[in-house]
Amino acid sequence: MARLTPTHFAWSASPDGRVATITLSRPERKNPLTFESYAELRDTFRALANASDVRVVVLSGAGGNFCSGGDVHEIIGPLTRMTPPELLEFTRMTGALVQAMRACPQPIIAAVDGVAAGAGAILAMAADLRLATPRTSTAFLFTRVGLAGCDMGAAELASRAAPDGYTLLVGTSQQISSPLLLEKVPFDLIRDFSPVCLIATASYVLIVHPTVPANSVREFIALAKAKPGGINYGSSGMGGAPHLAVEMLNAMAGLQLVHVPYKSIMFALVDLMGAQVQ
Repeated sequence: MARLTPTHFAWSASPDGRVATITLSRPERKNPLTFESYAELRDTFRALANASDVRVVVLSGAGGNFCSGGDVHEIIGPLTRMTPPELLEFTRMTGALVQAMRACPQPIIAAVDGVAAGAGAILAMAADLRLATPRTSTAFLFTRVGLAGCDMGAAELASRAAPDGYTLLVGTSQQISSPLLLEKVPFDLIRDFSPVCLIATASYVLIVHPTVPANSVREFIALAKAKPGGINYGSSGMGGAPHLAVEMLNAMAGLQLVHVPYKSIMFALVDLMGAQVQ
């Protein structure tokens, strides 16, 4: 392992080979990850299982920052154009990196300085020990099981944060609808939050599997009326805007479309492609 020459990060070892250091080395962009660096890091941590000469691994970043997460140009942009199977494969690869780190027999120390965001923060969390400087700032996206699609966990934690301007919640319409759908929610939208600005709007599209004999909304409504309770639809989860939109369609058109909630719209799309939902 001492002679390892990776392409997408720097590798060094102490003179006796016992301490290996992996340095994320794209300082001009705060060391973001790419598809290739994900895969090479995964393979390196897997290989460490057979490196008896290495006793400890240090994971760090170059240029005063740890890692800014996925590269906006090389990962985030392409992700928006991927098919559901490609998205699923990428998710599996990122999960495999974390699994390889947790299975690594050598202790991993994350030396965190500067920015540790997104996937960078997850790498730090996957390490056995994290040592951070006072100038370290972290941010990461997560989902807590709750009212699927509206990220109740994030809203709950943000509502408890100190009102110092350092914790921001990117909210959606689900934060508004959740108090109307649940008997109790862990935050008060008026009391706990102050609105800042509108950053985006979104439209919803009704799509069907190619085997569904309908080429327009009119034809689909006619088909659904002829098969009450016989057509399933997937959404991003109970109480999410897609769920409420289709339930509004049910009410307006007198339909009985059957709701199948998913933890993520990605999984709903995968099952739609496999005709598990229509």
